[in-house]
Amino acid sequence: MADVFEWDPTVANFSGTDTATVRKAQFGDGYAQRAPDGLNNVAGSFDLQFIGDAAKITAIRAFLIAHGGATSFLWTPPLEAAPLLFTCATWSRPSKDGDIYTMTATFEQTFAP
Repeated sequence: MADVFEWDPTVANFSGTDTATVRKAQFGDGYAQRAPDGLNNVAGSFDLQFIGDAAKITAIRAFLIAHGGATSFLWTPPLEAAPLLFTCATWSRPSKDGDIYTMTATFEQTFAP
């Protein structure tokens, strides 16, 4: 069973994108034929921001480092009824403002643990 990412991102600077993978055959008369590429051809990607004290940001970084960008984890995006599998290979170093830290991370949906 995959680990669960338990921290909530901030609402500010939160964005997500769904991308459909499609196979396309282009014909000489301008006609194109398209078909979904695989069973799970639509995957989501989320740019997230986390703000908190040193303990919270340290725990988030430790979780991401432990998964190393390759091991998937469960996270529930907005408007989803159940958690989905994600990996995270890119995150920022925390910036500090007083006792508050801010970091960003990009979650990419995956379909295999």
